[in-house]
Amino acid sequence: MKRRSVLTLLGSMSLLACSRTPVTFTGLDITGATYANDFQLRGHDGKEYSLASFKGKCVLIFFGFTQCPDICPTALSRAVHIRKLLADKAEQLQVIFITIDPERDTPELLAEYMKAFDPGFLGLYGDMKQTQDMAAAFRVFYQKVPSGSSYSMDHSSISYAFDTRGKIRLALKHEQTAEQCAADLRALMTT
Repeated sequence: MKRRSVLTLLGSMSLLACSRTPVTFTGLDITGATYANDFQLRGHDGKEYSLASFKGKCVLIFFGFTQCPDICPTALSRAVHIRKLLADKAEQLQVIFITIDPERDTPELLAEYMKAFDPGFLGLYGDMKQTQDMAAAFRVFYQKVPSGSSYSMDHSSISYAFDTRGKIRLALKHEQTAEQCAADLRALMTT
């Protein structure tokens, strides 16, 4: 009799496992990645932040610089659109912009830049060493490029998405639409 109960229980569990639909993402599913585990940076508001500061929220992180002519404003404009598409779930998403240009991106400049997109967005910065360490920890490429009497920055254009438990889950490509990103983030909010 016990054997039949155990077999019935195992059969039920198998059916339950099979009935779950696996989540498929448009972005690159990097669940279980061993990099981009955390950060310790100061916000444009003067406070110290880490991933634990956003427990219970999904986090979308993008590395860039305020004087970027195209990639950064496009990524942040897409993030604004994503929040609109998330509608009632928009408050469950924290957008973070980490500067790769701490020489020019002062806290005041980061505050104005974030406010130009969405006052809820957070600009983070560190000194040169912290910036190098963060870029390495997140596998982000950046490089100063001389331009006349000034310089620009070449950099990768991936946005990273973390689930509500602070685990890295997705790498969103620059080419993905706001609709695709919002669908991926909505799925993360429910897993």
